[in-house]
Amino acid sequence: MDHKKVASQVLANVGGEDNIKSLMHCITRLRFVLKDSSKADVAKLRSMPEVITTVENAGQFQVVIGDEVGEVYRAFGDISRFGGSSSATAAEDGPKGNLFNRFVNMISSIFSPILWTLAGTGLLKAFLATAVAFSWINPETSTYIVLNALSDTFIYVEPLARPTAAARYFKASEFTSLAIAGAMVYPSITALTGAPDLTFLGIPMIMVSYVSSVIPIIIIVWIQAWMEKYLYKWLGASVRRFLTPMIVVLVLVPLTFLAIGPASNFLASLLGDGIGWVFSVVPWLGGALLGGLWQFFVIFGIHWGFIPIMSVEFADTGQIALVAPIFAGVLGMAGAIAGVWVKTKNRKLKELGAPATLSAFLAGITEPGIYGLTLPLKRPFAFALIGGAVGGAIIAMGGVASNSFVVPGGLSLPAILTIGSPVMAILGVVAAILIAFLLTVLVGFDDPANDDEIEAEGGDLKVVSPLDGTVIPLSDVPDAAFAAGSMGNGVGIEPRTGVLFAPFDGTVMVAFPTGHAIGLRANDGTEVLLHIGVDTVQLKGEGFDVKVAKGQDVKAGDVLVEFDMKAIKAAGYSLVTPVIITNSDNHVILGEPAVGPINHGDSLFFVGATELELPAK
Repeated sequence: MDHKKVASQVLANVGGEDNIKSLMHCITRLRFVLKDSSKADVAKLRSMPEVITTVENAGQFQVVIGDEVGEVYRAFGDISRFGGSSSATAAEDGPKGNLFNRFVNMISSIFSPILWTLAGTGLLKAFLATAVAFSWINPETSTYIVLNALSDTFIYVEPLARPTAAARYFKASEFTSLAIAGAMVYPSITALTGAPDLTFLGIPMIMVSYVSSVIPIIIIVWIQAWMEKYLYKWLGASVRRFLTPMIVVLVLVPLTFLAIGPASNFLASLLGDGIGWVFSVVPWLGGALLGGLWQFFVIFGIHWGFIPIMSVEFADTGQIALVAPIFAGVLGMAGAIAGVWVKTKNRKLKELGAPATLSAFLAGITEPGIYGLTLPLKRPFAFALIGGAVGGAIIAMGGVASNSFVVPGGLSLPAILTIGSPVMAILGVVAAILIAFLLTVLVGFDDPANDDEIEAEGGDLKVVSPLDGTVIPLSDVPDAAFAAGSMGNGVGIEPRTGVLFAPFDGTVMVAFPTGHAIGLRANDGTEVLLHIGVDTVQLKGEGFDVKVAKGQDVKAGDVLVEFDMKAIKAAGYSLVTPVIITNSDNHVILGEPAVGPINHGDSLFFVGATELELPAK
């Protein structure tokens, strides 16, 4: 695909740059907000071989491109003032649902632009640490210094990458966000961390480290976006461009140091003191809390409350008991990341899983796996916490302690093998890894079948296969009415097993007493008919066992009907099952449906609610 050529043609056919209010993109489509949608030439757009279709929905004019939409979006940046970044995400176009799901998806969206760089440099760091451990490279050489800088640089500047990604999400000024974050990690500011008797304009100030915390900078950028919106409205055009960033920085940086910092420090100290006390009284419980919750603490930036306790312990005794259970937390997360890598069928998750697993196991760098895999999928993150809790309890029961300040990971494991029971240390780590890994693989998670899973954000309906079998074109169904599309658009499936499953969440509109057909309505209004075999109504229910009733709500994957394939074939009927959108005038298939062998639950096709008919390609 010539991305620049495609971008130029799309730009012309949506009415030109002057007709565009805004442009974003998701996994497969360009999402325009046009000043006048009547100026868009739908026929020309749909005639382009690179365009799958167009959809108008929720005030957006959407041009469906497919996998290369990111490259086309970047090409827009070369020919117009729109586009240019492959990671653009609008907050209002983002996750819906309950508060927790929205929080998780927000975190994942903010981190997604930096995941691959974080994973790649983390993997390089892991390989370099391995080379040092096995004496393949001398850490005193200039070669090592260069390679170490390459592997460390992005992690070093990542606190500045986070606010930039957050600014894109909340539609704030990226450079102002960078100025705020830069002040939070400015060398002379970080040097004040933990210093007593600090003040700002006479107000007591507690300085904490913001290097690895996530939530504080997200909160600040969210407030920044709100401030910029109103400052641009209130300030005059001649001064707002420089006064807005000045006011934002002047207000938000001190606010962080005076309020957010002390609040997080208070919470961290409370947790640190509390778990430290529990650890001294009931070691196994303290170990379970540390191992189970450590990665959670890191996300919220409250893990720093444990550092003073560890420092005092190390200065007094030459060992750190609190560090040991953290190995279980970190390597338990590595086990969950590995479980996602093994279990997932999603191409992008699989690709990220490989480097994320290696960097997590070897170097203890779990961020790519957390923000790209376990946290968005939710269950693996919970399984990692469970594994970390069990492993941390075992390690603490063995009286294990670290002989040095280390970053927990596979290569630093020897640090916890000399104090206390090395057997319990190894047992705790192995337990954490196996529990997280096995729960992730065996219990599983909601795995997006392909990269288009996220299209649900745009209001499209994902229809999964209701059968194990082989997908054939609708025109090949051995029934003239179905084959001609008289009943609606869809596909046929030659079943391999005798169970019909729900292809989406919805309501049973029709459940024929003969069991040969089920009609469903999805939450977006799409109505689908699942007709098991051709002319099988003649069997009058023989060989069919209906599991649902009219008006019943079903979830994708629920069993609708069980049918006897041998009996139906013996009676001389074809088992080819049409899957038909019966209200195809308003609900159309986007792109091309799946073809060939398929399992139930695999993506079959996407449906978009639109008054526009899908053109023949």
